[in-house]
Amino acid sequence: MLGGVGPTELIVILFIVLILFGAGKLPEIGGALGKGIKNFKKASKEPDVIDITPPEKEITEDTSSEKPGE
Repeated sequence: MLGGVGPTELIVILFIVLILFGAGKLPEIGGALGKGIKNFKKASKEPDVIDITPPEKEITEDTSSEKPGE
């Protein structure tokens, strides 16, 4: 199996995790672990290019300095 970890060892590990975290926390832990794996896979597929060009500024007319009526 997984590097010499058999079904008996997996059951013992799951039992210890259940004792440490409780049954109520297991869905939260599983969800967080799933999100972490998903983000890791997504990050490993993205290219390693970093865009350092500054964003273009929009040119807008500043009319706040004009006095009304002029």
